[in-house]
Amino acid sequence: MKTLKISALSAALLLSGFASSASWAAQSETVIIGLAGPLTGPSARIGKDLENGAQLAIDDINKQHPTIGGKAVTFKLQSEDDQSDPRTAVAVAQRLVDSGVAGVVGHWNTGTSIPAARVYHDAGIAQVAPVATGHAYTKQGFDTSFRVMGHDDDGGQFAGEYAVKTLKAKRIAVIDDRTAFGQGLADEFIKSLEAQGVKIVDRQYVDDKTVDFSAVLTAIRSKNADLVFFGGVDSQAAPLARRIKQLNMNATLMGAGGFVSQTFLQLAQKEGEGVVALEPGLPVDQMPGGKAFEQAYQSRYHTHIELHAPFAYDATRVLVAAMEKADSVDPSEYLPALRAISYSGVTGQIAFDDQGNLKSPSFTVYKVVDGKWQPQTVLGGAKTK
Repeated sequence: MKTLKISALSAALLLSGFASSASWAAQSETVIIGLAGPLTGPSARIGKDLENGAQLAIDDINKQHPTIGGKAVTFKLQSEDDQSDPRTAVAVAQRLVDSGVAGVVGHWNTGTSIPAARVYHDAGIAQVAPVATGHAYTKQGFDTSFRVMGHDDDGGQFAGEYAVKTLKAKRIAVIDDRTAFGQGLADEFIKSLEAQGVKIVDRQYVDDKTVDFSAVLTAIRSKNADLVFFGGVDSQAAPLARRIKQLNMNATLMGAGGFVSQTFLQLAQKEGEGVVALEPGLPVDQMPGGKAFEQAYQSRYHTHIELHAPFAYDATRVLVAAMEKADSVDPSEYLPALRAISYSGVTGQIAFDDQGNLKSPSFTVYKVVDGKWQPQTVLGGAKTK
């Protein structure tokens, strides 16, 4: 049995002399759920969004006064900042394991999730990634790794098909940030193009700290590209979009995962207009529980959902649902229930394949119209719209 943090209420209640309260306290456990993501740095707003979503789930679960293994249980979230850095992520993962967490929601991106996954696997603890869309995360073969949205093999395929068939792009250039996420996504996008008989006109590379895209865009402009696909996230996609407009390039910027956020809109400003991005999952207003979740989120945090909060909420809920089904917070006992689960979440139905990937994932294509991300079409899922 994993060591769990037990509520310190017992001693205080015994001192009060109320035997009935002391009896209740003796039966109660505080079970810690870990949350790992970028709480500082360029992606801090996304990390906070994940934390907010997970905390809402914890609050909703606790309101139901759960009982597991014959004991009253109170869940608590322990958040750790991985700074979106792979090395830091390993240290964070070990810290969560050492803290006796019963399971982990995280990490945000593929580059942090891959090395952290080994730490959780070695400890026998479930890791439910709310994002981490690189297929490589679940291809490591760890039976403790799960994700609640589609992966980039599918996303890259859909993005490539949309670029050619709907956007009618003919001269496509690709840039990636050399991260596990960005490079893997770009590779899958190119595979999709090649399957359609389309060859890219150029491929350029940056890193995840690049802020000046002048050199790579100048090279791409010389190839007369009409679409630029970027494997990277919002904080870099925004200055990339601005530079494309400043260079008067007649090319659409496209991404697939990590673009569709308030951060992008604020950083890109008017130069973000017309940018296209494919994002895993349904639009919030089309999610089964999306509207109610959005209302609860705004009521609690007085701000809009940044990007992935509904998925962090579902990752937390499905983790606890497996514990309740197994009637145990011991990972060795609830992991089989998690692997076999079918859970109706805010974002949709959650069930996992043999690798821990979400079955029948949906993807949504968005476009910036009048300064807002507007859904264009939904691809994949149980039904293609």
